[in-house]
Amino acid sequence: MQDYQPDRTTPASGSYIYGRNAVLEAISAGRPIEKIFIAYGSEGDAIEQIKNNARKAGINFTTADRAKFGNMERDLRAGKGAAQGVIALCTSGITLDLQTLIGNAYGDGETPMLLALDGITDPHNLGALARSAECAGFSGIILPSGHSSPVTPAAVKASAGALEHIPVAKVSELTVALKDCKSAGFTIIGTAGESERSYSDTYNYDTPIVLLIGSEGEGMRPQIRKLCDELVKIPMVGKIESLNASVAGGILMFEILRQRNSSKEK
Repeated sequence: MQDYQPDRTTPASGSYIYGRNAVLEAISAGRPIEKIFIAYGSEGDAIEQIKNNARKAGINFTTADRAKFGNMERDLRAGKGAAQGVIALCTSGITLDLQTLIGNAYGDGETPMLLALDGITDPHNLGALARSAECAGFSGIILPSGHSSPVTPAAVKASAGALEHIPVAKVSELTVALKDCKSAGFTIIGTAGESERSYSDTYNYDTPIVLLIGSEGEGMRPQIRKLCDELVKIPMVGKIESLNASVAGGILMFEILRQRNSSKEK
C-alpha cells in the first residue's frame, strides 16, 4: 500500500477517532477502521507508526489536503489542531451487554471493579474517567443511554485510547443495571459531600465493587443514590466545595486500588 494523492471527498457517515495516540491505540486494539485520513504535511514518528501499523492491519490511509482536513475537524467540532493531523473513520464504540460485562469481570481472576456513571454528559469527562478506570484496573464501565454522554470521538480522544481497551456496557435503565449488579454480589459505592465517611477511611474494598460517579453539578439522581450500599466523601479544605467529576473519580479509583494492593501485602 502507498500514500495516495490528496483526498477530494469527505465521508458523509460513520464514527470517527482523532488524535495520534488514540488512532494508534485503535489500530492496536483491532478496532474496525475503514480509512485513516492524514493531513498533508503531517510528519513525525507517530505518523510513520500509524502508517506502518495501518499497512500491517490492511487499513487504507490517505493524505487529505489541509483545507479538506480542516473541514473534517470542524465537522467533528474537534477544535483546530485537536486531531493532530490524523482522523480515523470507524464503527461506533465497542460495547457489551451488562451480563456479559459482569461475567467477564468475574472471569478476570481479580475481584472485579466496575465504574458506573450517572449524569456525566461531558464527553471529555467521560474520556478522562475511562482513562483513569483503565489505568486503575477496573473491569468495565456501565453507561446509561440517557443522562450520560455517548462514546463520541471526543470522548475517545480524551481517554487517550483507553476506551479502546476497557469494555463498556450501555444500559437503558441505570437503576435496573445497579440492582442486577447487587444481585451478582457487587457492593455499590457512591459519593456524597455530606457523608461522614472519608474516601480514605479503611473500608472493605476487597469485595466486588461498583463505583458510582454522578455529575459534578447535581450529583447522583435520588433514585440512584438510594441504591448505594455506602456513600463516601472527598474532604475539601479550600473555598471550592467540589471537584471536577473526572478528578474525583480518579482519586477514588486509585484509592480503591491502593487499599487493595495494601491488603495483598499483609
